Amino acid sequence: MQQIVLPIKDSNILKEVQDTLLHNFKAGRRNYTIFQVGKATLLRVSDVMKLRLADVFNGNGTVRQNAFIHDKKTGAYRVYTQSNYNIGLVMHLLNHSSEAMTLAYLGLDQASQETMLDQIDFG
Repeated sequence: MQQIVLPIKDSNILKEVQDTLLHNFKAGRRNYTIFQVGKATLLRVSDVMKLRLADVFNGNGTVRQNAFIHDKKTGAYRVYTQSNYNIGLVMHLLNHSSEAMTLAYLGLDQASQETMLDQIDFG
């Protein structure tokens, strides 16, 4: 059975997850870095875990200017909210074929859409 993974929408929970990753595990810095890379690049954890040193660093130890990836995910919800709910942008970034697919991917079911609509001041 496939598990559904929803984005972290609450900034307080996001901060708590980051703090927990950094401070509560033996491999805290590693876990925190993986999380931050995924968040910043829209990559899924499984895609971040596939990265190798040579994907990130040049032979002389400097950080590569560009890395090429084939898939994106984590952070999509933040792009959505911080781009003024531009579903078309997120749809393009995730290479989805429909807005419905992207909305489902972001975990925006009918209840959360209604909650968002309730917060809008229509004047």
